[in-house]
Amino acid sequence: MIGISKLYCGTVEASDPLRYERHSAKLPAHLLQFAKDKKPVVVWNVGQRCNLKCVHCYSQSQNKEYAGELSPEEGKKLIQDLARFGSPVILFSGGEPLLRKDLLSLAHLATDSGMRAVISTNGTLISAKVARDLKRIGLSYVGVSLDGMQATNDLFRGVEGAFAAALNGIRNCQEAGIKVGLRFTINRRNGPDIPEIFDLLEREQIPRVCFYHLVYAGRGSQLREEDLDHQETRKVVDLIIDRTRDLHGRNKAVEILTVDNHADGPYLYLRMKREGTARAAEALELLRMNGGNSSGVGIGCVSWDGAVHADQFWRQYSFGNVRKRPFSEIWMDADEPLMAKLKEKTKHVKGRCASCRWLDVCAGNFRVRAEAATGDIWAPDPACYLTDEEIGIGLEND
Repeated sequence: MIGISKLYCGTVEASDPLRYERHSAKLPAHLLQFAKDKKPVVVWNVGQRCNLKCVHCYSQSQNKEYAGELSPEEGKKLIQDLARFGSPVILFSGGEPLLRKDLLSLAHLATDSGMRAVISTNGTLISAKVARDLKRIGLSYVGVSLDGMQATNDLFRGVEGAFAAALNGIRNCQEAGIKVGLRFTINRRNGPDIPEIFDLLEREQIPRVCFYHLVYAGRGSQLREEDLDHQETRKVVDLIIDRTRDLHGRNKAVEILTVDNHADGPYLYLRMKREGTARAAEALELLRMNGGNSSGVGIGCVSWDGAVHADQFWRQYSFGNVRKRPFSEIWMDADEPLMAKLKEKTKHVKGRCASCRWLDVCAGNFRVRAEAATGDIWAPDPACYLTDEEIGIGLEND
């Protein structure tokens, strides 16, 4: 997760996480990515069912009942274990998490246990009452997925009216006093909508947006041909940076982040250096604190059936199941071969990743995308758009 507004516009300084000794239990939510202990933020897919039919869905959800999901008691045990383990955040996801009948009680248990609880939702089911209930239980944040403006989003999500319903859900959250933001997965279908998404942020006073690079998982694997090429990616990232600068230049303090392509960090730093930005060195320091891809370290996933994964996209490999062992034991099991390697992934990446001057900033980027494209977990991520010159191949590092 690359905080464009934090780094480029200076809304976070290197001294900010240091003030809390970079300890995840002490850090405010907006500084958690700079923690040095990296207790995992855990995505729990509480159910697979969804009321939409999104073309990029990593869980391949449909609007039907699924068997084998964790029971309410199993869910409570999971949350209690995560709280004891020190996981700072639990993110309730799906499918569509609001279709799970006991979601509110589970989220309430998380907040009562001292964790930050957030949800990732399509937003269409957030009525005014649901928003008030989410506020009442102490939910920290609601991330609503919008993948374009009305026509683009509804086509992308497979249901007419999805955009209008999601926007209504966003407004209900705002009315209830819950922080709400957007989640946008970039591809060739919706790239042209990004300027209008920025206009929407300003018009609706939405304080945060995460722009996700496409990951080749679930139904998202079928979109690989619609992923941006390297030049298109550079143009989109520049657009996001430019629009972030414009907002902050007009005192519109919207938090802008890009997700799932850690090449964005060095790319942003190199741009700041070219522009002669005084904060460039400090941005690089923060990027090194961030540490790049955190799958299997600072991010983990528990699937609807209790399987534990390195992140929410990496479903073809499970480290164990919380029905048999607590998440905390599974996560710290150094005898599990892949888990052990992910804890030190920079030692195992191959090719241009192994030679990259930014390895301590990027950590080899997204392993699940490399595996999907090449069959090799440790191969270079094909979505890295930095040139050989930019990563220092054949050159002395400066």
